[in-house]
Amino acid sequence: MAWISLLVAGLLEVVWAAAMKQSDGFTRLWPSLVTLVAMIASFALLSLAMRSLPLGTAYTIWTGIGAVGSFVVGIAILGEAATPLRVAAAGLIVAGLVLMKLSSEA
Repeated sequence: MAWISLLVAGLLEVVWAAAMKQSDGFTRLWPSLVTLVAMIASFALLSLAMRSLPLGTAYTIWTGIGAVGSFVVGIAILGEAATPLRVAAAGLIVAGLVLMKLSSEA
């Protein structure tokens, strides 16, 4: 259950990051509200996951999902560049996440 909570928390991190971009510096109401609600839910689920997962593992996986997910949303939805170097960097993050998961005792 902790891993599911952590996965959803990471996905919500992507939601709040994308909504924050759309909020235009918190000047637009609905994207600002989505940012705040998704942020609170993401932190709550991360906290729940940390009850049984090690801090380093949980936080690394959470931030990694958020980073790579936001990278994908930036390319797929916001039209950001998908240069070979940026894609390689995202691949290295994913490799680190896999290694972190494999090294976890929980």
